[in-house]
Amino acid sequence: MFWYDHNLGGWGWFAMSVSMILFWALIITVAVLLFRTVNRPPHEHTHTPAAPTPEQVLAHRLARGEIDEDEYQRRLAALRTGPPGTP
Repeated sequence: MFWYDHNLGGWGWFAMSVSMILFWALIITVAVLLFRTVNRPPHEHTHTPAAPTPEQVLAHRLARGEIDEDEYQRRLAALRTGPPGTP
């Protein structure tokens, strides 16, 4: 009734306009995030590499120069025969 009689000036309309823009921006942002979450492909589990075998560790030590070839052959033979006391 007395809509234009209130002395709000331009700030009332400005505040309403900004709040309406922010409201719709929030609604659109939530909708987009929800859409992206729902349509996301399932995560494929990343394959973790298997731990190196003892023979591979021994070969790497030989390649790095930590052991010589005689030590490598001796330890490799010990690995292939198994623990002491087994037939």
